[in-house]
Amino acid sequence: MNANFKQAADAILKGVVTSNPRVPGVVAMVTDRERNIYEGAAGVRRLDREQPMTTNDAFALFSTTKAITATAALQLIEEGRLDLDAPASKYAPDIGRLQGIEGFDAKGEPRLRAPKREVTTKHLLTHTGGFGYDFFNKTYAQLAEKKGQHSVITASKAALMTPMLFDPGEKWEYGSNLDWVGQVIEGITGQRLGEVLQTRIFDPLGMRDMTFALNDGLRARLASMHARNEDDSLVPMDFELPSEPEVHMGGHGLYGTVGDYMRFIRMWLNDGRSEHGQVLKPETVRMAELNHLGPNKVTMLPGVIPSLSNDAEFFPGQSKSWSLAFMVNDEDAPTGRPAGALGWAGLANLFYWIDRKNGIGGFWATQILPFGDPASFVGYMNLETAVYAHLKKEETA
Repeated sequence: MNANFKQAADAILKGVVTSNPRVPGVVAMVTDRERNIYEGAAGVRRLDREQPMTTNDAFALFSTTKAITATAALQLIEEGRLDLDAPASKYAPDIGRLQGIEGFDAKGEPRLRAPKREVTTKHLLTHTGGFGYDFFNKTYAQLAEKKGQHSVITASKAALMTPMLFDPGEKWEYGSNLDWVGQVIEGITGQRLGEVLQTRIFDPLGMRDMTFALNDGLRARLASMHARNEDDSLVPMDFELPSEPEVHMGGHGLYGTVGDYMRFIRMWLNDGRSEHGQVLKPETVRMAELNHLGPNKVTMLPGVIPSLSNDAEFFPGQSKSWSLAFMVNDEDAPTGRPAGALGWAGLANLFYWIDRKNGIGGFWATQILPFGDPASFVGYMNLETAVYAHLKKEETA
């Protein structure tokens, strides 16, 4: 990417922090297979303190955690220690205690039954395990409101013990599946998930700032959460996930920097290779990036709790599948992202993509609730579009 791209990308970042509605601050990076080819920051960490956002700032990464947890599971598959098709209860016995839910009776009590089949780790990795989130599912929202079901952000074991919304394998629904994959990994290794990720992924990739337990050093450069009001104004929030968490939540619990995440993206661009050695085998990467959903498809995420999420969907009207770690767009996307590319997001409006065909990927980080924030999401789409527009220019130059 040349100076013209940097100018275009900087303008996109400046635009989202000065427009109406605006975002408080943003960090964005783009990488090829070798290095970051763009790094940018704009705005402030917190609106009422006016500290400038920097490219070294830390973020609550939310569901961008999921692909990292899935990568650790893929390593265990390579070693023959994890059987994708075996019951997940073989490794995480508590998941075998869960029942299915079929709504509520006249008194508002949940109607529970035994599931028709056991949930496997493959179900969990592909979000076909039967688990949801209360902010995307009305049944879970009712369990939380009327029955005191713990939220996943409590990072507690009680938050994991939710009934299955459908029998495993029946359909795709986004939820706490990867938190259970974290429990599977802990059951196999005998270590906490954070320790597994540190030794198997963070250290080999040179990721210095990823953690489930926010420390003072990261807290000092943490971008603050903001709530978007109905009038589009923003209010800073004093939000932190628990430190030290009871459970290392493999679906959403990590804090870290965009720069560190770019190292993870480069590993996927490079067939599992890092600067310090192989993290995944090339054949594992090629297997994992395929559609593992079968005929099922990724669907729109309905915003059941408006303070946490709007209705949200990538590339509406286009077919989308799920690999063993990421969403897969089945068609060329309007941004220029080719069919078969990988990507996903995090609740506080963090977005990334990994295009192994062209050897390019990027990450866009803000800290705004609810999810699907128009100002942040459109900014991200504009950045991705600008990347492919400049790639096209370079190819024809």
